[in-house]
Amino acid sequence: MFYRETGQFKTSYAADQQFFPIRQDRIGIALLLLVAFVGVPLFATDYWFSAILIPFLIFSLAALGLNILTGYAGQLSLGSAAFMAVGAFGAYNFILRVPGMPVIPAFLLGGLCAAAVGILFGLPSLRIKGFYLAVATLAAQFFVVWALTKFGWFSNYSSSGVITAQDISVFGYGVDSPMEKYLLTLVIVAVMAVLAKNLVRSNTGRSWMAVRDMDVAAEVIGIPLMKTKLLAFAVSSFYCGVAGAMAAYCYLGTVEPDYFTLDLSFKILFMIIIGGVGSILGAFLGSGFIVLLPIFLNITVHPLFSLLGLDVSTAVASNLELMVFGGLIIFFLAVEPHGLARLWQIAKEKLRIWPFPH
Repeated sequence: MFYRETGQFKTSYAADQQFFPIRQDRIGIALLLLVAFVGVPLFATDYWFSAILIPFLIFSLAALGLNILTGYAGQLSLGSAAFMAVGAFGAYNFILRVPGMPVIPAFLLGGLCAAAVGILFGLPSLRIKGFYLAVATLAAQFFVVWALTKFGWFSNYSSSGVITAQDISVFGYGVDSPMEKYLLTLVIVAVMAVLAKNLVRSNTGRSWMAVRDMDVAAEVIGIPLMKTKLLAFAVSSFYCGVAGAMAAYCYLGTVEPDYFTLDLSFKILFMIIIGGVGSILGAFLGSGFIVLLPIFLNITVHPLFSLLGLDVSTAVASNLELMVFGGLIIFFLAVEPHGLARLWQIAKEKLRIWPFPH
């Protein structure tokens, strides 16, 4: 069988602990990156870049940030969209008020602003957890949106509240077309995904997982709860902040608080639940499911009604799409509650021992 590690001997601990110990995985990831960086720009249309690929990558990064906090550290949060909003407005103000500020450092500084806000709203995690912590982080969602709307300084005293994002320039090269924005987003997401993978495999990641599994036992063996939990909030909010900045500049083209609503927070939460809690791959799979499934339903529902000879209005068809979407989520979670990443893991395990029974 093709997917076998037989004969792939490791001669060092570092080789045994690398990202992808099996050669086939390394080849597969290399081919995937080659397709993403070379194949997609050659064949995809502007619609695919603007409506599908860029939001998929941005939501993947936001889901990755939430997965670090909820999946690895075990701290529930419903304020992901608020931290994205802080990152978007932080990047906007850094570019606006610091002459010559490059875009990528502005994205990172916006992420640091989101990390600071995340630490502030992560303080309740030192005393409460579970559902009560989720309610506490929900306060961030309402407070941040209210502050961005109330204080005109954040929006440069815009009368409409909707601000056009500044032009993107990287090393003096203007990033204007959807393909260029896609490549910029892809580079940032790929680098941050690698950093997240390294982080969760480090001593910090192991501390997060120990706190997630049993915080009392983790404290007994010497893991500082306050530092570990607040670091998880900071890193998670940083990722969400960078995702929010890219959403404003690479996807929307505007900086507006109305986009970063509670619905967006729930959407990101659904992504990690469907993709797989506590999985880097799950963030990407969940984002792809949430982004692509509504488009697939929109493409298939209307022709299906026409084929059946039913005259259904657009409003009814849209509501039916939402009902089918929700039903599929419930069905999927009932079939595999550990998410798409677990299905992928099971498939790999079966391939490694095929044709013998599992």
